[in-house]
Amino acid sequence: HLPWFVGGVRVGRVLPGLAERLLADPAVFVAEGAGVGLSPRLAGFEARSAALRGVVRALVREGLVAHEHGEDYVVTGDRPEHAVCVLDRAAAAHFGIRAFGQHVNGFVRGRDGLRMWIGRRARDRHNWPGRLDNLAAGGLPFGISLAANLAKECWEEAGVPAALAGQAQPVGVVTYAHASGNGFKPDVLYCYDLELPADFRPRCMDGEVEGFELLAVSDVAALVRDTAEFKPNCSLVVLDFLVRHGV
Repeated sequence: HLPWFVGGVRVGRVLPGLAERLLADPAVFVAEGAGVGLSPRLAGFEARSAALRGVVRALVREGLVAHEHGEDYVVTGDRPEHAVCVLDRAAAAHFGIRAFGQHVNGFVRGRDGLRMWIGRRARDRHNWPGRLDNLAAGGLPFGISLAANLAKECWEEAGVPAALAGQAQPVGVVTYAHASGNGFKPDVLYCYDLELPADFRPRCMDGEVEGFELLAVSDVAALVRDTAEFKPNCSLVVLDFLVRHGV
């Protein structure tokens, strides 16, 4: 992968073939260092974002990006609040930008120890259909706070009311990098633990999850250790939970 720069700061990585395609659009991209830079003529957040919006639409027309998602992710060299522009979520991996997400471990404490609510993704999902998932998880779009996005994801994916979702405890961050056929994903996951009442039953409100199961932590650990049932980044969040809770 080749570095992608905005304002002299590396904000992503692109495959050589895409870099060649981008450099064919000199109004937006220029050669910079060993990679590609956004043209210095595009100064400011809005101008950069608008130019990239047009580029993504062109890449969709050319079949290089599957579709527009309609949700913006920040483009940043480090933290979300230092964003230099935004990019459609569907092109995030193609441009190798750091994406941010929130993942919630839903658990119940009982006489027989900890149990975790584990979801199974719907079979019609474009990414990882039928795989096991956390209680709730989702990307962090531009323009919404962590608290508001957490409440939204908890309700949409698991039917957790806002008041209960507000009790989720931030417990740390998991980072990983994954190279795929589309590009590169250097992702940051904000992790939360949410202790749920014994009589709570999650139910999906938006069709992303086909069902939930309450499992003993030993069974969850076995699924992570012995199978490929979990969506890979969700397994990292589960492993973090198991370590922190002494399992």
